[in-house]
Amino acid sequence: MVKGKKSEPTPERTILGLSTARAVILAVVVCALALTLAVPLRTYFTQRAEAAQVAADHNQLQADVNALRAKKAQQDDPAYITAEARNRLRLVKPGETPFQVQLPGAFEAEQARRAKPVPEGGPWYTDLFGQVSQPQNAAEPNQPGGPTG
Repeated sequence: MVKGKKSEPTPERTILGLSTARAVILAVVVCALALTLAVPLRTYFTQRAEAAQVAADHNQLQADVNALRAKKAQQDDPAYITAEARNRLRLVKPGETPFQVQLPGAFEAEQARRAKPVPEGGPWYTDLFGQVSQPQNAAEPNQPGGPTG
């Protein structure tokens, strides 16, 4: 030791006016509180979103129920049943003379709409043999079934 020099105390380090040890303890407490509250807050917000979704589903289902009740009430009406029987089933009351007006070209249009599309080519094995036996043109690369060059 050197004589004449007094040992001066080193100044204590501080963070936000707190000693280092107290700042570390405060940080640990804050982290513990944040971790303790994180899970319940996440659960709260998740349940809130689910409750909103359930409420929206309930409103949609209630609207569907109301529409079905209105449709049931409509179908209980004898006038509606009579009108549907006339339109859909072409039924007539006893004593009435049924007739149907056919416009020119309406029959052909209906038949064309109902007709199945005619498949192009022949059976699959004939098409396969035709693809294998006929060479592809070199000017047309990257076509389906052709060389990928």
